[in-house]
Amino acid sequence: MMKRLLPLGIILLVLSGCASTKVSRISSDEVIDLSGRWNDTDSRLTAEEIVADVLSRPWLDDFLASNGEKPVLIVGTVSNKSSEHIEVLTFIKDIEKELINSGRIRFVANKEERQEVREEREDQQSNATEATAKALASETGADFMLQGVITSITDAVDGEKVIKYQVAMELIHLENNEKVWIGSNEVKKFIKQSKSNW
Repeated sequence: MMKRLLPLGIILLVLSGCASTKVSRISSDEVIDLSGRWNDTDSRLTAEEIVADVLSRPWLDDFLASNGEKPVLIVGTVSNKSSEHIEVLTFIKDIEKELINSGRIRFVANKEERQEVREEREDQQSNATEATAKALASETGADFMLQGVITSITDAVDGEKVIKYQVAMELIHLENNEKVWIGSNEVKKFIKQSKSNW
C-alpha cells in the first residue's frame, strides 16, 4: 500500500510545482474590466464627472458673490444600495481628491478623520510646547455637505447581462438644509459569457 502511495505523492508534488502565477505591473490608469462589476475605473470616472457637474452650477458663483470666499465642503454618507459589494470609501476618496484639486472650494475632514485629529490636539495640550500646541475649538465648519447613494439594475438572459449603476448625489447647505445641487451619473455595462459562469 505504501509503495503505491509513494508514486502518487510524487506525481501530485510534480503537478503542484507546475502551477504558476504570473503578475504584470500595469498603469493605474489602464482600463481593465474583468468581471463587468463596478471597479476602480468606474469610481474614478464617476467622481470626475460628478465633481465637474457640481462645480459648474450656479450655487458656487452665488456663494462666492454673497460671501467673498470659497465654500467649505465635506463629504457625508454615500450609501451602497446596489446589488453588489462596492467599496464606497474608494469612491468618496476619489470625490474628495477631485474637489480639493479643483482649487475652487475648501475642504474639511470627515467625522472619523476629525476624531483622530481632535485626539491629537487634546494630547498636544499636555505634551506639546505652548508655542506649538494647536488651539482647541478652532475648527473650520463646513458650509455644505455632499451626500449620495449608489444603486444598480441588472437585466440578464441567455448568457448576456446588462448592469446599470446610478450614482445620485446632493449638495446640502448645512445651515438651512437647502439642497443647492442634485446630480447623477450612470455607468452601463454589457457582459456576455457562458451560462455556466452566471
